Amino acid sequence: MDNNDILIRLRYALEIKNSEMAEIFKLGGAEVSVPEVVRILKKSDDEEENDSQIKLTNSMLNSFLNGFIIYKRGKQEPKPGQTNTPEPTIENYSNINNILLKKIKIALSLTTEDMIDVFKKAGLNVSKGELGAFLRKEGHKNYKVCLDNFARNFLKGLTIKYRG
Repeated sequence: MDNNDILIRLRYALEIKNSEMAEIFKLGGAEVSVPEVVRILKKSDDEEENDSQIKLTNSMLNSFLNGFIIYKRGKQEPKPGQTNTPEPTIENYSNINNILLKKIKIALSLTTEDMIDVFKKAGLNVSKGELGAFLRKEGHKNYKVCLDNFARNFLKGLTIKYRG
């Protein structure tokens, strides 16, 4: 799954309008207009025809996910004396799905049980331990890379939950 596909599936699952998408990008620190959102969401069937499609970079997807958290939960002000902890970023293609799960969990205020239920709706049984391994910080001894099939099923489960 590429970044555009992730965004297309997420938009469909949560019924986000194009104008809301542009606002979410802005909240995450990326200036994307509504016409550019339409070009990002355009499916690329043929390699020659995708000149009009905008390829979503890792940093753009990261900005969208950060903006989505702010859009759903509001801007979080640091408490007095609290240091700003850097949030996880999409550094390479191996951790995109892990970051996706973490940030959607935060934005939608999902518990671990909610997430397991979302996976079940898509027909995939995920244990608490396995889900915990996906949500761990990269480099932790129990960290596990979330493969495309898990991310795809998570987005499918969200679609069933929010649209079904």
